Amino acid sequence: MDDIEELRAWMIVLRTPGLGPGGLRERLTAAGGAINEVLARLRRHGAPPGELAQAWLARPDETQLAADLAWLAEPNHRLLRCTEADFPPQLENIPQPPAALFVVGDAGLLLYPQVAIVGARGASAAGLAHARAFARTLSDAGFTITSGMADGIDGAAHAAVLDAGAATLAVMGTGPDLVYPRKHHALARRIAAQGALISEFPPGTRARADHFPRRNRIIAGLALGTLVIEAGLRSGSLITARLAAEQGREVFALPGSIHNPLARGCHRLIRDGARLVEGAAEIVETLAPAARMLGGELATRLQAGNGSEAVRQPLAAGNATASRGRLDKFEDPEHRQLLDELGHEPATLDELVQRTGQPASTLSSKLLMLELDARVESLPGNRYQRLPDGATGG
Repeated sequence: MDDIEELRAWMIVLRTPGLGPGGLRERLTAAGGAINEVLARLRRHGAPPGELAQAWLARPDETQLAADLAWLAEPNHRLLRCTEADFPPQLENIPQPPAALFVVGDAGLLLYPQVAIVGARGASAAGLAHARAFARTLSDAGFTITSGMADGIDGAAHAAVLDAGAATLAVMGTGPDLVYPRKHHALARRIAAQGALISEFPPGTRARADHFPRRNRIIAGLALGTLVIEAGLRSGSLITARLAAEQGREVFALPGSIHNPLARGCHRLIRDGARLVEGAAEIVETLAPAARMLGGELATRLQAGNGSEAVRQPLAAGNATASRGRLDKFEDPEHRQLLDELGHEPATLDELVQRTGQPASTLSSKLLMLELDARVESLPGNRYQRLPDGATGG
């Protein structure tokens, strides 16, 4: 079956009313991952309950399917399926993991270690400044920033990363061809060009209230940790934080004035067990082991020969388009100094602090970034070893 026929089968199944990602994944498992077999069994043995599903499978809207295939045929548009090697493994352990994601931009970025930054739509000037500062620092430390492209904190975090020349991911509550809120059309174009727009909803799907909790579970699932900056007690950001905690991910909250209603959600999170943070270095230190574990999981997949080129890029030479700003930082004097001071013998973090004169938190960020690019290896005992150039090439 050629790719067009396979994509057509995927779109028919994804648009089947009442099926949902859980039902589709169950059928994919039973059919050995063959989407054409899933479609055939649905037609033979009955669709999910309801006349709409049966009518759609018997006679799908060919105009709609043609539009879907035309959208997928455009440059940098992709249907990333759970049956593919570069589907993000972070999503496999979340409730109701998506069966497929529509991506505009670089799908390989979904494999990078990510931090989600979320918060109030009507954020204060101070909250927006915090979002920008945390986003830039975490991006400089090697994390991809993920958010929901909402007004306020989300938009500020995305824009700060883009302004720094790095990549960011936006998970949408609409189809990948629609922008909500409308004021973010320019931001969406920048994210698509420099990062990626992501949605589990097919093209043409308009915003609905129930879409955003579904979007939030993907934001929380992609990220190793979620940072909440300003949130009221009824903020949707608290849903993202709850989902992250339920998925076993770290939740961070920025405290604020007791007189600020937008601090109350963060204070509740802290009372419920979220980590109170005052600086990005605390997040980097907490998430570094999980980032290394994710990198190791992807490296194992490559060594087994199951990875696609999209998987290979962030682990080896790096994806030049997606992370041009980040990789260029390895040529700046501070990163070069760290590699030179590390030399070719293992050194502890304390030793590197003495050699470079830089704080431990700063060095931890830079070492993580170098490790993710396979230039440094972490060893037991909080030691680090410089790797030969090109050690993971090819």
